[in-house]
Amino acid sequence: MRDAAVTIRDVAQAAGVSVATVSRVFNRPDLVTAALRARVLTTAERLGYVAYGAARALASGRSRAIGAIVPTLDNQVFAVCIDALQQRLDAHGFALLVASAGYDAARETREVRLLLERGIDGLMLVGAEHPPAVWALLGRRAPAVPAVVTWTSAAVDIPVPCIGFDNAAAARRIVAHLLELGHRRIAMVAGPTVGNDRAAARVAGVRAALAASGLTLAPPYLSERPYTVPDGHAAALALLSLPDPPTAIVCGNDHLALGALAGARALGLSVPRDLSITGFDDLDFAAYAEPPLTTVRVPAAEMGQRAAEYLAAAAIGPAPLLGTVLEAPVMLRASTARPPSRLPAALRPPRCDRPASALR
Repeated sequence: MRDAAVTIRDVAQAAGVSVATVSRVFNRPDLVTAALRARVLTTAERLGYVAYGAARALASGRSRAIGAIVPTLDNQVFAVCIDALQQRLDAHGFALLVASAGYDAARETREVRLLLERGIDGLMLVGAEHPPAVWALLGRRAPAVPAVVTWTSAAVDIPVPCIGFDNAAAARRIVAHLLELGHRRIAMVAGPTVGNDRAAARVAGVRAALAASGLTLAPPYLSERPYTVPDGHAAALALLSLPDPPTAIVCGNDHLALGALAGARALGLSVPRDLSITGFDDLDFAAYAEPPLTTVRVPAAEMGQRAAEYLAAAAIGPAPLLGTVLEAPVMLRASTARPPSRLPAALRPPRCDRPASALR
């Protein structure tokens, strides 16, 4: 028997409920009890009933689908956010359509257009910096298609609410920790800042914290690299080969920091005795790195949950355009300590033991 042969009336009769109740289970599950929802869904599954989404969308003017565009799916921190977003949307009866922009402005614009063409009822974006074409597309669909920005608390000059945290403030806090330990030669391995307001804000935060102590952050102590472990490794080797190598390296995310830890080990350095290293994100491996990584905990799951609540509410009716600033605490672990009293042996220039006469 084809799925289409089973109707909503069949499900209602088999479950012992009204057609309206079955409709609410599929369209407004938040209006029915968990037990009733489970009963109807179990009956629908047993009968092989599948709600016809296209007809439902035509009748209601809603697709019951929310879109989300993230920079990449190849990063646990975004996966955590998407998982939380999907779970909370599912509780409200919404499906989730996910796209990855690959940190590419043209690709992001194309993905926004495709999601809007598929009739999404709302959209989650990451960061406040997006191509003008994206804002134009969303502006033409507002307020019918609400949008929300995550991963930032900066709401200047953008027409949608933000649910995120202050990247610059978090970076300032982790540098303040290093300064309190006594570090003065502090370098940073940042993510690419072009088109990435989060990475740029973290660099700005490090600069501000150093400036408050009369220090600067500039090349060669500042390196921008893709967010990968090999790039963190290469950046650390380059920084530690400088005539005056840093005693601490601030990394723009945990993958870069993991690479920096490996780079330090490759040079025979002990972290944190010879070098302090910090990350950003607090991915699950951070607490189990060797040594455990001092890092910033990004509230990825909470951003996904709160974005889902806002978009589910705004898709049905007006919702307050209130920004939400979440906490991003520094997780102090064993990868940071006071700076060494002298240059580690592995970084000292080789001694020349030949007599002075041999140097002529």
